[in-house]
Amino acid sequence: MKSLLSATWSLLQKEIRVELRTGEIVVTTALFATLVAVLTSLAFYIDARSAARVGPGVLWIAITFGGVLAMSRSWSRERDNDVFRALLLSPVPRAAIYFSKVLATLAFLCVIEVILLIEVMVLFNLDLGGGKLGPLCALMAMGTFGFAVTGNLFAAFGVRTSARDMMLAVIVLPVVAPALLSGVVATRELIGGAPLAEVYGWMLVLGAFDLGFLAAGFVLFETLLVE
Repeated sequence: MKSLLSATWSLLQKEIRVELRTGEIVVTTALFATLVAVLTSLAFYIDARSAARVGPGVLWIAITFGGVLAMSRSWSRERDNDVFRALLLSPVPRAAIYFSKVLATLAFLCVIEVILLIEVMVLFNLDLGGGKLGPLCALMAMGTFGFAVTGNLFAAFGVRTSARDMMLAVIVLPVVAPALLSGVVATRELIGGAPLAEVYGWMLVLGAFDLGFLAAGFVLFETLLVE
């Protein structure tokens, strides 16, 4: 366990150092997510009532497509520079590669989501006062974590294929659909003023999804690399 944690931390530091030098994942993903938010706000914003119903969907759509782009670019960078082969030949536990990618994706997306949430609040004139911001941040964190553990599992599987970008989107989106639907509905209910008890029910669904795919990634990651 100690070697797993140590290797994960070392690989995570590598991910963060590379991103701090280049900024390619955070910058490109943030620009893409911003474009999605702006275009959808221009297309669907009608009045305050419709904005409260459309805004949550726009937020999660931007997170979803931005996350796919971020994970695809993260794994492609390893392949393009032949780092992936070096990681496989190194003595680090295979699970450490997976966990470091999950944590790096989570960190990058959290930065992007802060920007995206502010943009959606302004574009759709959403009111997140009255204790809504805390539960919304928890929802986004849980949804992002589930998306990261699932997406990185399949991204690793497709890193050796020439159509890896398309393959990632085609495979991941149907798999994470339950988590995304839970996030959208819970966010809509929260912004609409529903009781927190209803929101917590959806959070339990997200939590079960997160734990299930985290366990699946830990067990299946090395097998998928071999295959």
